[in-house]
Amino acid sequence: MTTDIRDIPEAHVDRALDLAHLAFHVTAGDATRKRQRELLLNAERVGAYEDEEIVGFAAAHRLGLSVPGGELPAAELDFVSVAPTHRRRGVLTGMMGELWRRCAADNRPLACLWASEEAIYGRFGFGPATEAYHVEINTTRPLELRITPDRRPLRLLAPADARTVLAPLYETGRARRGGRLSRDEAWWRRALRPDDEDGDDAKDGPARVVVLGDKDAPAAGYAVYRVGEKGTVTVEELEADDAPAAAALWSYLASIDLTRKVQAWGVAPDDPLLHFAADRDQVRVTGQWPAMWLRLVDVARSLTARSWAAPVDLVLEVRDASLPANAGRFRLTADPSGATYGPTGDPADLALDVRDLSACYLGGVRVRRLVHAGLVEERTPGAARLLDAALETEYLPFAGEGS
Repeated sequence: MTTDIRDIPEAHVDRALDLAHLAFHVTAGDATRKRQRELLLNAERVGAYEDEEIVGFAAAHRLGLSVPGGELPAAELDFVSVAPTHRRRGVLTGMMGELWRRCAADNRPLACLWASEEAIYGRFGFGPATEAYHVEINTTRPLELRITPDRRPLRLLAPADARTVLAPLYETGRARRGGRLSRDEAWWRRALRPDDEDGDDAKDGPARVVVLGDKDAPAAGYAVYRVGEKGTVTVEELEADDAPAAAALWSYLASIDLTRKVQAWGVAPDDPLLHFAADRDQVRVTGQWPAMWLRLVDVARSLTARSWAAPVDLVLEVRDASLPANAGRFRLTADPSGATYGPTGDPADLALDVRDLSACYLGGVRVRRLVHAGLVEERTPGAARLLDAALETEYLPFAGEGS
């Protein structure tokens, strides 16, 4: 039968959610389902229909993504799912093609997602552009640090009242690092929902918010965390202006009474905690994985919109099986004042797939590492090192979570 790719109307959102839960083997409680439905009502919804049955589903949130030197419009993909009866029949390819068409129409040069199956998305041009660490702190003894924590007072805020304090700090941190998504009032409301809205999701206790700084002065940092019944403090997010502020927040989290462990599922690989902790047996990285996967939908606009750390003048031969406009040989000329990127007949200095260019775009993946892995062809010796120097950023890109 013919598969029809089209919008999913509001009347079919519950059917689309049923498909997503089937595909991801999820049993969602009422509270989770309510939040997911609200999220989808404010997103683009692409469905694959076969005889009026939804056999494929993908949502896209219109957001801004921080890139070196600024921000670009992006499509954050979510709920991407295909019915188990319709795998390997081109359903996902059809939905991706429609999403690329919409990105072009809406002038969104980037797309991103958090991959549940990493083997799938490389063939659609996505590359792992950020990494995240899972960190555990043994808090059966005081946290030992090599620096003095910020001495300003700590105070707890009611989550429902915290957005006005937390949002400016998040934006400051977002300006430092690529890979971070914009947040609107609805995002903060979902993340900092009142305790009585947790419902079936309150496995780790209600959200708590601690802020560093005097009440009448700008805050220097915050942490959002939960405390479970088994004495585990789960850190959902921590933002700090500098290392002493971060030290004050980590020290607080590690000193909460009747707890034995702090765990943070999303920590940047260059988080200062990993350097100022005095005992790395006490503060351990227990997991490492690609977090946000990035896709340059419009390579030219993406490259010319970001900032560059050093001069570079190279010809890139780019392969892109899904979006032919990105494929070919292009000269990239860039320096801290700006960049140009256009077609050329000159020989290529580097040859690479768009997925690998996407992975390197935010500065977190070294081009020369991909050369060593046999994924990027260096036709002019030293070209990868030159591009790495131009792509370099002060802070590694990081993406804690999506919508």
